Amino acid sequence: MQIQTEGVVIRVAAVGESDRLVTVLTRDRGVVRAFARRSRAANSRLVSATQLFCYARILLFCGKDKYMIDDAQPLEVFFELRQDIGRLALAQYFCELAGTLAPQEDKEQAAAFLRLLLGAFQRLCKGGRPLALVKAAVEMRMLGLAGYQPDLIGCAQCRRYEDETMRFFPVEGDLLCSACCEKAGRQGSVILHRGALTALRHTIYAQEQKLFSFALGTQGLQELAGASERYLLARLDRGFHTLDFYHSIPQETGSASPKEKACTAPAERRTS
Repeated sequence: MQIQTEGVVIRVAAVGESDRLVTVLTRDRGVVRAFARRSRAANSRLVSATQLFCYARILLFCGKDKYMIDDAQPLEVFFELRQDIGRLALAQYFCELAGTLAPQEDKEQAAAFLRLLLGAFQRLCKGGRPLALVKAAVEMRMLGLAGYQPDLIGCAQCRRYEDETMRFFPVEGDLLCSACCEKAGRQGSVILHRGALTALRHTIYAQEQKLFSFALGTQGLQELAGASERYLLARLDRGFHTLDFYHSIPQETGSASPKEKACTAPAERRTS
């Protein structure tokens, strides 16, 4: 049986002399692994469409226990991701996250994950946002799509919506206001000032097309980045090689471009 779908290549492994085993986040079938015969050959019609990050229209042959790529046409290769080591590292991390969290055989959720990954790639290519902001937004939204949504409505005990500072607990996935935190005596929290808390809520509750439409100052961005990453690692209880690689990049190498740095100054919501 043949199936035509669209998807992003999130992992590539060489097989034999000229084949590839490709992992694709598809619109209809979630994450699938498929063989692409002779796709590493220079004259192969599959050579471009089976490269990492490529968004392609794919014709899959579904066997009893495996998929084969019969044909594929690239729709977008996201060349700009390879022009900056920070963006490249972050895109690889997003691919590993998608491979871990995205479903199989769940069409609705698969489509949502695919839209998120494409939106993240487009934002990275376009620039205009700090890498840490894009990273936090994608981490929290992917976790939410996978069913790991934290309770950010208000303090877990008194339900206070906001305070001068709130404490976010990555292990429990909830908030405490200053007074309740002092009474509870809980450890292992991330301090969130108002701007960072608003941004963290935005990553979960904002409309899909507005996911990256906010800005934070340096302190707020650090708080947001710390909260999102600690929550992800606590929920999934595992590490990621691509995340380690991202953090190994010197700050000046993987930092935002001058255009992006200008966006971090105003701690205010953006509209586009």
